[in-house]
Amino acid sequence: MILLSWLFSIILQADVEMADNLRSDGKFWVVIAVVLIILFGILLYLFMLDKKIGKLEK
Repeated sequence: MILLSWLFSIILQADVEMADNLRSDGKFWVVIAVVLIILFGILLYLFMLDKKIGKLEK
């Protein structure tokens, strides 16, 4: 939840020059998509690891 609020605050800031360039080029959403894919992959890995550890504990 904190991450989403942080992302939206970055999106809404108009005084950051690099963000303006990324938004005008359309690359900003590519960066957001890559970050979300990486986070999803990490969460999926942790979920599967927890599942395997649970099997070993039994």
